[in-house]
Amino acid sequence: MPTTPDTLCPSAQHDWDDARLFAVVGGAPDRPETAYLDQTQPVTPALLELAGPVAPAEVFRFAAPCAKSACGHYDDARSTCRLVEKTVRLAPVVFEKLPRCAIRTSCRWWQQEGASACRRCPQVVTVDYAPSPEMREAADPIVR
Repeated sequence: MPTTPDTLCPSAQHDWDDARLFAVVGGAPDRPETAYLDQTQPVTPALLELAGPVAPAEVFRFAAPCAKSACGHYDDARSTCRLVEKTVRLAPVVFEKLPRCAIRTSCRWWQQEGASACRRCPQVVTVDYAPSPEMREAADPIVR
């Protein structure tokens, strides 16, 4: 699928320009789970305070315009995201039925890998204190 100028990274940080909350992380440290919102929410100081006492990235997933070349996971030569490529290749499927997602149509991962990315996305978290070897490898921007 072709990307668009407003293509969103589903693994953004809350302080990126135009970041939006699109999911909440729950589960256990060794088995994180993502619950998706029906609509994205703007990142505000009040929203970030809801994460306390932990960092916002521990409990929220944010989307923001894809940083492309400014991101260590982006492959300029192929205009692709290596993080989602490796996640699809290495991580197990979490859901057969795609979860509802407020950013899907704008999501780089969906545009690039389609349903294969969405079936694995719920286990992807920004802060993972007990990553599996597969998720550790997928998250490492140096490993190809």
